[in-house]
Amino acid sequence: MGEILDPKKKIEVDGVVIENLPGTKFRVEVEIKGEKHEILGHLSGKMRMNYIKLNVGDTVKVEIPLYDPSKGRIVYRY
Repeated sequence: MGEILDPKKKIEVDGVVIENLPGTKFRVEVEIKGEKHEILGHLSGKMRMNYIKLNVGDTVKVEIPLYDPSKGRIVYRY
């Protein structure tokens, strides 16, 4: 039998915003196991509530779910 992935498990990685997209989405470049990947990130609710803005070049912390590693949630701006 295959391994069942828990939807609550996430990987937290640091990344850099490389492009702003409409609808509070961002293209973020992250490094996982020495390889660079581009993911589509959206802002978490706390960041929206506190009006935290992101610009190109900002370093952020991203939570990436194991079941869909091409998307993530931006939870912190350094």
